[in-house]
Amino acid sequence: MKLAFEIPKQPYSGKIGTTTVGSGSAAVTVGGSDSYAFHLFEGSSPNPPKIAMEIWDYDPSQEWPQAAIEPFKDVISSPSEWAKKCVEEYGADLIVLQLKGTDPNGMDKSAEEAAKTAKEVADAVDVPLVVWGTANNQKDEDVLKKISELCEGMNVGLGPVEEANHKGIGASALGYGHVIVASSPIDVNLAKQLNILLGNLGVKQEKILIDPTTGGLGYGMEYSYSVMERIRMAALTQEDDKLQIPMINNVGNEVWKCKEAGQSEQDAPTLGDAERRPILMEATAATAYLLGGSDVVILRHPETVRLTRSFIELMINGGMATGVAGISKNMEQVEIDLLAVSPEPVLEFEEAKKEAKAEKKAAPKAEKKEVKAEPKKKAEPKKEPEKELKPEPELKAEEVKPKAEVEADKKAEQEARAKAEEEAAKKAAEEARAKAEAEADKKAEQEARAKAEEEAAKKAAEEAKAEAKAKELEDLQALRLKRSIEREKLETKREAAGKSEIKKTPAGVQLGLVERLTQDLNRIHKRA
Repeated sequence: MKLAFEIPKQPYSGKIGTTTVGSGSAAVTVGGSDSYAFHLFEGSSPNPPKIAMEIWDYDPSQEWPQAAIEPFKDVISSPSEWAKKCVEEYGADLIVLQLKGTDPNGMDKSAEEAAKTAKEVADAVDVPLVVWGTANNQKDEDVLKKISELCEGMNVGLGPVEEANHKGIGASALGYGHVIVASSPIDVNLAKQLNILLGNLGVKQEKILIDPTTGGLGYGMEYSYSVMERIRMAALTQEDDKLQIPMINNVGNEVWKCKEAGQSEQDAPTLGDAERRPILMEATAATAYLLGGSDVVILRHPETVRLTRSFIELMINGGMATGVAGISKNMEQVEIDLLAVSPEPVLEFEEAKKEAKAEKKAAPKAEKKEVKAEPKKKAEPKKEPEKELKPEPELKAEEVKPKAEVEADKKAEQEARAKAEEEAAKKAAEEARAKAEAEADKKAEQEARAKAEEEAAKKAAEEAKAEAKAKELEDLQALRLKRSIEREKLETKREAAGKSEIKKTPAGVQLGLVERLTQDLNRIHKRA
């Protein structure tokens, strides 16, 4: 009897919204999935993840590793030509212009110059453009507002937009029709809060991309991935509409700034080929973020783009990765002599070492007896036998002992000392690593405690505010009740006074309508 296998499926009650960058036939739409990334057996993904390639607003040859410069060395000094090469030769779906030159602590380019460069790049390519500032809130606001004005109608992505500058940039994006890249520091609640603030400003969700902040390697990548997972879980399973927005990750900029990405074979021979290494690091990070739910990954190297695109196609259409070609090198192959930097292997077994130690301990005793036998036969003077007997055991021991055995003992002693030093170094390294891990855990615990205290303080403040508001409402109701009672008493008093004192009697002479009007007019004129 054969049993049919059925893949267990997760029901999703939410759906990711869509965001369109660019205009006309060149527009690119991302998002729209109703299941986790690449879970096509559970849902659908009408808009597969897109790959953006980054360019800089100045020549970064003095800052980048040679492996990153090599594919663009003929166009790296011209942002518009650089962008065209990324699109025409390497198939970029979007172009991200990194505005590194506007950094106030660096070249401090003006907003007008940055806007001019952005307009030239946007006109040079037929794919959407995203401009990325330096995370200096005031300077980014000035620069992005100017770009927004100059690129009106192009539906450009403006980022990173943070809580400190969301009003100015958000209003400009609303006025000129652009997309906001909402950036928050690796926190689900902060990401949601910024989306709420932009919504209150009037920015629609289909005009927002979430930037959860991207870590290059290690803990940074783990934290970013974890937050992205939680954002997707809240959007799809908890129906949190403020997080049902596509995500974008600035991968290349973060990975290539790592020390390991720029070290040569001479600096780090055990890390392998200096050209393939950063490409694989970037591809690994891009793959991780795509699995975490990213809709747009920003990459730098063309080989990373090719590998990442192959991964996306295989995950959507299926197939074997064996057909994907390996990394093609632009730089010369450097031979690494790993044997020269590797430690000497230990070839002796533990039992042989124990026997050598035992022989070494037993040998001096036998030698001492033989050496002592000679002075008794040869000693002629009997006055000072002790002076003659003392030096001989130590001086004659090496002469009696075979030379090969002495050398073997020395070698065994040296090897034992080397092994002891190696074990001590290994133990010290393990202790240092354990200490570093303990410090990292302690730091994480402190951060978690600080965050918990902050949330507790915030909750206490909200409760105090709610209590104050409730008390204020209670006091207001009490005051209203008091005034109502006083009003009733006053009305009762007036009614009683009116009934007892006021008497109405008809006038002796009844006036007509015209006479009454004339009398009223005379009274009014007298008052005036």
